Amino acid sequence: MRYRGVPSWPPDWLWTDGLEDKRPKGEIGVFRRVVLSNIQPSNRWFLFIDYEESSYIGGLTVDDHAFCAQIVRFLQQHYNRPVAEIGSLDLSHTF
Repeated sequence: MRYRGVPSWPPDWLWTDGLEDKRPKGEIGVFRRVVLSNIQPSNRWFLFIDYEESSYIGGLTVDDHAFCAQIVRFLQQHYNRPVAEIGSLDLSHTF
């Protein structure tokens, strides 16, 4: 996934709760939920994960608004799975 030619996956993770900020990088943790941004243009969504007893949020932005809505609906079917597993899903046949 890219936004204006720059890779947007995996997102940068921001600590929101838990014992301490482990400053995780990459495809780590367990995917808990996804939320489509309500700020226009609607080409951004937020992933919520848990990692080592802490919670994090990561934002992803893409150029295509329709794809953004499709990926959010797709991700809503994959809660409670490892982020690495989500990152390795083949979406080419889905959209």
